[in-house]
Amino acid sequence: MDERNLEKALEIVSVLISGEEIGRTAKKNLSLYECYEGSSEVYSLVHKMLKSFNISLYEYKDNLYITAGEKNRVFGYSNEELKKALGIKLNKELYLCYFIIYNIIVKFYRDSAGDTLVEYIKIDEAIHLTDQTLISVIKKLEASPFEETAEESFRALAILWEDLPIMSGEDNSMRAARNSKAGYVKLVFNFLVSQDLFIENNDRYYPRDRMRALMENYFEENQGRLHEYIRMGE
Repeated sequence: MDERNLEKALEIVSVLISGEEIGRTAKKNLSLYECYEGSSEVYSLVHKMLKSFNISLYEYKDNLYITAGEKNRVFGYSNEELKKALGIKLNKELYLCYFIIYNIIVKFYRDSAGDTLVEYIKIDEAIHLTDQTLISVIKKLEASPFEETAEESFRALAILWEDLPIMSGEDNSMRAARNSKAGYVKLVFNFLVSQDLFIENNDRYYPRDRMRALMENYFEENQGRLHEYIRMGE
């Protein structure tokens, strides 16, 4: 192993973990990206190091992005930390937020596979997607051999979701709150914006390249049971 390549790989990992960007559009760290691309040993070392930290590395439009792996307590969030960041209190509320995020990802992933790249999503679209997906999942679970606990879990989400008005009766503004469907979606988008994954402009939410990198790789690496339940029968 070339010691210079090891030092360069360590530098790349350190820069990524610190939150800086590496890529062709990140002029400050362009040389690091060229080293990553140009040296097979540096490339291999970077991936091995990040894997040992339980961190996933994604490439998108000649830029590098990282995200914490599942149950990564050092670089990721615990459930309690996520609830605090989202502004919610109960586990079922957290799972509902997960479900909303999943539907947002599906919107861009499926539609972007077509001829036209989806540029943005609005709150009412996210509400509609969540409505439709919950109805579809419950029907599929009722007619499937999957375990009862899965059906009960989705029913609990459905009850929480369906008991909510679309918007709060106090006003017609889409405020981040736990008292309406729009409020929950707004909580989710506020969190995604705070994580530098989306940009909000005139009530439209545009995914940043880092979010597109995550969405592009999500279904290949992290489909899990949720995706299995939603797609079964299709």
